[in-house]
Amino acid sequence: MIVALTLLVAAGCVPAGLRWLRVAQREHYLGGRVSRFAVRWARSSPANTALAAVQVAGAIGALAFPPAALVTALAAVVAPLGLGVRGRTSPLHWTRRLRTTAAATAVLVATAVVLGLLAGVGPSVAAAAVALLPLLVDAALIVLGPVEARLSRRWSEQAAARLRAVDPVTVAITGSFGKTTTKVLATHLLAGSRRVVASPASFNNAAGLSRAVNEHLDDGVDVFVAEMGTYGPGEIRALCSWVRPDVAVLCNIGPVHLERFGSLDAIVAAKSEIFEGGATAVVNVDAHGLAALADRLEEAGRTLVRCSTSRPDATVVADRPDGGLRVRVGGNTLAAGVATESDPINVACALGIAVALGADLGPVAERLVSLPVAEHRRQVATAPSGVVVIDDTYNANPAGAAVALDRLARAGREGGRRAVVTPGMVELGPEQDRANEAFAAAAAQVADDVVIVGLTNRAALRRGAARGPATLHEVGVREEAVAWVRSNLAGGDAVLYENDLPDHFP
Repeated sequence: MIVALTLLVAAGCVPAGLRWLRVAQREHYLGGRVSRFAVRWARSSPANTALAAVQVAGAIGALAFPPAALVTALAAVVAPLGLGVRGRTSPLHWTRRLRTTAAATAVLVATAVVLGLLAGVGPSVAAAAVALLPLLVDAALIVLGPVEARLSRRWSEQAAARLRAVDPVTVAITGSFGKTTTKVLATHLLAGSRRVVASPASFNNAAGLSRAVNEHLDDGVDVFVAEMGTYGPGEIRALCSWVRPDVAVLCNIGPVHLERFGSLDAIVAAKSEIFEGGATAVVNVDAHGLAALADRLEEAGRTLVRCSTSRPDATVVADRPDGGLRVRVGGNTLAAGVATESDPINVACALGIAVALGADLGPVAERLVSLPVAEHRRQVATAPSGVVVIDDTYNANPAGAAVALDRLARAGREGGRRAVVTPGMVELGPEQDRANEAFAAAAAQVADDVVIVGLTNRAALRRGAARGPATLHEVGVREEAVAWVRSNLAGGDAVLYENDLPDHFP
């Protein structure tokens, strides 16, 4: 009877496990992230808080009354409300790594259950395993970490060999934000005179860059542009150990991923690993801590290209003195009055790459008039209904959000209705509430309607929106927000979709 009850309760790990494995996959298999999301979901609503408490109570109650463990199992089948097993925007992909993680988690659960049976408290331990499954998934990820690193090394070794064989000039770009846009702009500016291949989309970790090199780096490529991201110290150093950049770029510093790093100075330290290999340094000296970093690099004898929007002594200066983009290199005006929505500092860093590579600036200047827009970063389109849509769904930083609001203020017909749809920004650590409240306050001054999506930042966005005249709307998921836009906006109106969160966020 006890064995059967224990196994029945443990079966609750299957639906619960699918949920948390999906979170693990979306969070790049980083140990500790699943438990963080479990806490977020437990706090997301009174119902989810109650379900979490029921699971714990059932596990404890089973010590005295074993059938109470069934309460935990039943709660785990439905909890947390809103986090689906299959996923709406980010379904499970049964990759080799996910299967390995699932197997390791199953071993941990089985071990705990067997030990519980041997100790005579099988139902209670099984219930505890169900309730604490996020911790067990994290434990599996931590145990598997060194194994996965060893398995992935062969792909980076293959990519390193491919780089040596093709021997392109290699450019590496990092930053809290602006990496992808700078990469897209640099590729465009250089493509007029050189054959350039860039890492696609946001392939900016070891697996993504290895794949980019192994699948896209053909013979005859002159320049390879690699975007590099990091969630902690040492990651960029590891990437540079085999990418070996000739030109290294640090395009911006901001509170993106502040939750993981703890401080802006820690972000600077992690991002500046990109300069450890002796590459020519292209630095946005306007950003937090980077002017001092540039000075230290120069004192160490490094070749340096300073980029700025306001410092006249910088190598490359891009600004908007009269609304149009003006670019100066070495004090000389390269272009002026360029009609573009691109951020001046991203243009400056992209042009800084061309300067660092010794490119002929004549063809580069000609291509400044046709700067592309990175996907989902303030892309502007007009829907069949005539509504102007600003897609900024890949932006997650306060500076970019402010620029997007300025773009919204100029979109649509005069007197037209304007709306902002947003779930807010995440991973900003202690700055998150303040940043979201400030953004919503600004949005409520620019827009007629502010549509809050989801629960993650609802309270902060609510407080901010209340400081302006805009009408506030709240929806559960993005699809509901899109339906609201289609029902309420008409030709000549405009909507800004600011950031988007996959559905493993509350």
